[in-house]
Amino acid sequence: MSVTAAKKAVPTSLFASKAPLEWAVVNNGTLYTAQIPIDQSGCVIEGGIEAQTRQTLDNLVHTLECAGVSTDAVLQVLIYVTDRSDLATVNKIYADYFNAPYPNRAAVVVAGLAREEMLVELVVYAAVGDQ
Repeated sequence: MSVTAAKKAVPTSLFASKAPLEWAVVNNGTLYTAQIPIDQSGCVIEGGIEAQTRQTLDNLVHTLECAGVSTDAVLQVLIYVTDRSDLATVNKIYADYFNAPYPNRAAVVVAGLAREEMLVELVVYAAVGDQ
């Protein structure tokens, strides 16, 4: 079986992007997803880094639940922020969503994200078993 044939989209109720993407796909027992701080209408939420981090993590939890798992299944998280000083806030909120043993993680400070008003984005890999 080819990799393409085994790849399966995870249906969610997140905003249906006009971009050519799925919010999550599963292949070989691994879920691949990128999450951003948007609401049900596709708008980036206001309220600064705290509100955006919570929305992004809530979107992640929703996506994981749609795949039949929880944050305990997360293996690795790549955190992108546009301001180094926001990492302390992200870490504090992140700890509310994950338990030890924590996922492997990296944090990267970037000049900007796809939408100018976005302050944070997460790329996440999770174990989901056969879907």
